Amino acid sequence: MHPRPVAARRPARPRTADPPVRAHSEDPFLETVLNLSHYHREHEKHHAWAPLEEALSLQRASRTLKALADRWSEAQVEPPSSPSPYAGADDLNDERAIEAAGVLFLEGEGEPAELRRMKLELAAAADAFAETGNWLAAAMEQSWAMAEQLIRYPALADLLGERHRIIANDRQNAALLRLCADLVRRALAILASVDLSPAALRADLAGDRRATGYLYSASELIDRAADLLAESAVLVHENERRWRVFHARVAASV
Repeated sequence: MHPRPVAARRPARPRTADPPVRAHSEDPFLETVLNLSHYHREHEKHHAWAPLEEALSLQRASRTLKALADRWSEAQVEPPSSPSPYAGADDLNDERAIEAAGVLFLEGEGEPAELRRMKLELAAAADAFAETGNWLAAAMEQSWAMAEQLIRYPALADLLGERHRIIANDRQNAALLRLCADLVRRALAILASVDLSPAALRADLAGDRRATGYLYSASELIDRAADLLAESAVLVHENERRWRVFHARVAASV
């Protein structure tokens, strides 16, 4: 029996400094771009419809103010029809405002609680618009500077316009949101100049009826804010395809 031959030892490979890294970790910048293009696309899916709900909320408030202004532009002052402090004021109430927003003027009370609550909600909405607009403006300033680095990637050359258009739309959105905040806050300042207690409103109806003009003006500013929110949703919705194709290309590149 012949002895088994000893296996020839393979020559040692030359030692390299470090093992090769995975392809996607070779470029931290592209890895960051990939992350952003994924999560911000998902985030904008929310903001493509959320402003529409906010616009509807503003329109409900505006319709309530218009309904009251329409009523007060024609109403004649009437004495209370009942001694009860909980009786409704025939000359001040509008059934559309009651049905849509619950606004009910009672003989023994001041400004309806529903109007006070509506103004608080409008103030909170204005604060939210301003906060989001300021955050978005700051984020897009950084994104614009960051996007310049994409120019050195030939694989993304034909999508540079898409990426910059996303940022441009979001910068425009930031401005729209801050303008919405200003419009709603000015509407609230206008409403604050009107005494909405039954006694004060009846005195106004017997005189120059200026409360009606103030309510119309406030509602018009709120309407404009609602329109701008709808425009904001359209701009974000336009970004969907751009995010999709850009993210796919970056993923292929890394």
